[in-house]
Amino acid sequence: MFHVLFGRSFPIGERNIMAMEVTQVLLNAQSIDGAVRKNAEESLKQFQEQNLPVFLVSLSGELANEEKPVETRKLAGLVLKNALDAKEQHRKFELVQRWLSLDSNAKSQIKACLLKTLTSPVSDARSTASQVIAKVAGIELPHKQWPELIGSLLSNIHQLPAHAKQATLETLGYLCEEVSPDVVDQDQVNKILTAVVQGMSSSEGNIDVRLAATTALYNALGFAQANFSNDMERDYIMRVVCEATLSPEVRIRQAAFECLVSISSTYYEKLAPYIQDIFNITAKAVKEDEEPVALQAIEFWSSICDEEIDILEEYGGDFAGDSDIPCFYFIKQALPALVPMLLETLLKQEEDQDQDEGAWNIAMAGGTCLGLVARTVGDDIVPLVVPFIEENISKPDWRQREGATYAFGSILEGPSPEKLIPLVNVALTFMLSALTKDPSSHVKDTTAWTLGRIFEFLHGSVVDSPIISQANCQQIVTVLLQSMKDTPNVAEKACGALYFLAQGYEEMGPSSPLTPFFQEIVQSLLTVTHREDAVESRLRTAAYETLNEVVRCSTDETAPLVLQLVPVIMMELHNTLEGQKLSSDEREKQGELQGLLCGCLQVIIQKLGSSETTKYVFMQYADQIMGLFLRVFACRSATVHEEAMLAIGALAYATGADFAKYMPEFYRYLEMGLQNFEEYQVCAVTVGVVGDISRALEEKIVPYCDGIMTQLLKNLSSNQLHRSVKPPIFSCFGDIALAVGEYFEKYLMWAMSALQSAAELSTHIAGDDELVEYTNSLRNGILEAYSGIFQGFKNSPKTQLLIPYAPHILQFLDGIYMEKDMDDVVMKTAIGVLGDLADTLGSHAGSMIQQSVSSKDFLNECLSSEDLVIKESAEWAKLAIGRAISTTEVIHLRVVTNICISICIMGSDSFLFIMKGVDTGGLREKSMNWMKRISIGLEGVEQGWGSWSVACWND
Repeated sequence: MFHVLFGRSFPIGERNIMAMEVTQVLLNAQSIDGAVRKNAEESLKQFQEQNLPVFLVSLSGELANEEKPVETRKLAGLVLKNALDAKEQHRKFELVQRWLSLDSNAKSQIKACLLKTLTSPVSDARSTASQVIAKVAGIELPHKQWPELIGSLLSNIHQLPAHAKQATLETLGYLCEEVSPDVVDQDQVNKILTAVVQGMSSSEGNIDVRLAATTALYNALGFAQANFSNDMERDYIMRVVCEATLSPEVRIRQAAFECLVSISSTYYEKLAPYIQDIFNITAKAVKEDEEPVALQAIEFWSSICDEEIDILEEYGGDFAGDSDIPCFYFIKQALPALVPMLLETLLKQEEDQDQDEGAWNIAMAGGTCLGLVARTVGDDIVPLVVPFIEENISKPDWRQREGATYAFGSILEGPSPEKLIPLVNVALTFMLSALTKDPSSHVKDTTAWTLGRIFEFLHGSVVDSPIISQANCQQIVTVLLQSMKDTPNVAEKACGALYFLAQGYEEMGPSSPLTPFFQEIVQSLLTVTHREDAVESRLRTAAYETLNEVVRCSTDETAPLVLQLVPVIMMELHNTLEGQKLSSDEREKQGELQGLLCGCLQVIIQKLGSSETTKYVFMQYADQIMGLFLRVFACRSATVHEEAMLAIGALAYATGADFAKYMPEFYRYLEMGLQNFEEYQVCAVTVGVVGDISRALEEKIVPYCDGIMTQLLKNLSSNQLHRSVKPPIFSCFGDIALAVGEYFEKYLMWAMSALQSAAELSTHIAGDDELVEYTNSLRNGILEAYSGIFQGFKNSPKTQLLIPYAPHILQFLDGIYMEKDMDDVVMKTAIGVLGDLADTLGSHAGSMIQQSVSSKDFLNECLSSEDLVIKESAEWAKLAIGRAISTTEVIHLRVVTNICISICIMGSDSFLFIMKGVDTGGLREKSMNWMKRISIGLEGVEQGWGSWSVACWND
């Protein structure tokens, strides 16, 4: 007796053995014995590779079989899910294609097993099946496959036992998470929402069903656009959600508030009728409910702040014009009640919150929300918070002192400096004293954080009235350096405050009030990096970041001290490279330290390399530094490689053409970086360094161009490389072309083909904000490539090689202009490319630009831009275009002059007969248009050709 499966026949006995083997292998895959576990994993891998259909059917059968152990059923479902989806885009694409190409009988059996498992009494099996069904739906529904799925789930939901109803609702939730709303028709959306909202109702007696329904609604909200536009349906959904926030079950209350948070961002414009009720519900939750629920209640108001900040920033308060979503000023209206509620949360701190890096509690959530409220309403928040600060800042209970300090720090971004500076001037001395003398580490931690916020937002060139004077600067530095000896969390915040203090003096001119303290500051920061507890609370990282900022913002006066720092940091890096046996944990910490030291050297190189005087002295260290960087590449750490690459880019910029001597040894690491698809950030940084080196070496990069360009073109064609790396690759084309000039000819066809494909792709991308941002990044990379290529070929005898590509480039510029979604960076680069095209191709470009759909409008828009950089680029482009067009017209004028002479000689009838057969470059059309001037041709002979040509030009 045989069973037919996927065109193959298996005896029933063999099939049972296979099923028994799968169970055992899955058990072994969870064994505590490493060898047994590894062997089982290898068996599963082989089974999958040798016979995928049978493998997947076996897993789904294991998941559905009630006689199998719970652990093997769950693992079978997880392995099945992993065979359908992956985080990496290229891998996900492969798995989707593999599933779609499976035999339909196999897919039917798998799906039947999955649906059957939804009725299983074992919750782990049901939950796993729900996730797998959603993954299959995510693949099949967009391809119009499995159309009966949603109907099957909805038809079962009313007649199944409670646990199966819960699993079905859970499945619908996962399905909404996986599938795009445009894949499901509105009728089915309505039915899904009806089932979900009914499951949420207080009349539903089963807690698990109600929780599953509430979670499902959270995932389904993106599908409910039409339903939220209908007043009755929206009212019903909002009533059920608000009812669920009052459920006796904490998990349901939390899930319901999560729904409200999602609604606040997805349907902000629909909230006005419900906002008062929501405030009452959230206020009650914040005051009385358990922490997970209270946190979501606070998050609702943080989300409203985010929405209103975005609207106000985008439209500046003018909602009569382009705004699709008006600002309802919910925060401003709620302010008198909302601020006291948030201030109350600041007194609910936990004893160990400063020590736990991942801590998140009601006090922190309340302070974060208060900061967002300050950004939303500005000055209006200050009079509501100041009394709380004054009342609590000197109280004996540390919670009150810390809460008052946190409140002050939270409102420093948003209100005007004019409103805040008088308060800061009063508070500064008090806070400096608290930072050193307060007995509570919590208070000192928050005080140091608040000082950092003061220096970040109210110090520097943006503020007219300085809060830091010659008199208090020494006290501030002394207190911060002393606090860097405190507990790790306090010392870290003190480093952060010093970071912003230094940054505020970056644009203050040749002299800085920090100059007298420079050496002491640097020494103190280096001391911090050597603390035994420096790895706690990000202290060592903060110390190096602050050291970098102090160096970056230093003046010429301290350049000799920065030079003294070079051998110190080099020795630190050298010590980390000495061969000692380390545990994996120690190796990770050492790698982190190497990355920080490479980052520090990068900043020092940039600082010293920016001045001819210091660069000359610094160059004595260049060989040793490069030697250290090359040794760093022997370490297998992505973070270190990234930082070392960035530092090498800075070194190339500083050393210029002299960097060529390092290329023979460095090139293999450069190539390795370009091939590092897995750690794509390293690949992206390496691409940037290729650009730095190209600019530094210019034509000396030529011997390495074949290898570099081959790899870059490979990277562009790969589905495995993260998409974020591709825009920098295009920019890199421009850098290389600019460096090697006409030598780029050998790569021109391949590069232009890749650019053309990417340009076409970039005009068809639509989606969310993240995708729009990526599209702008891609377009900017393409435009930078075109710009570099045009500039590289300028004044070359091979300029004509670019002429065939000009129409497509102009078409690309027309396309992105017409779409009206480019950001300022793209606009600047685009108008620059238009100028480069005219400047390089001259008369060849003139007529094409005149025929362009939008070049004139685009140029005029850029000329009237408020952005000075865009305006300057446009003015240069206008000159270049003017030259190109005038050259073109001169050529046409010469032609017309010859035409007129021909007419005089041969007669107009004979000439027109000849012109009927001519259509070169629009010449016939121009000639016909200008024939009306022919009647004065003989006058031209009498008056002189100059007057005649001016008349033609004006026409």
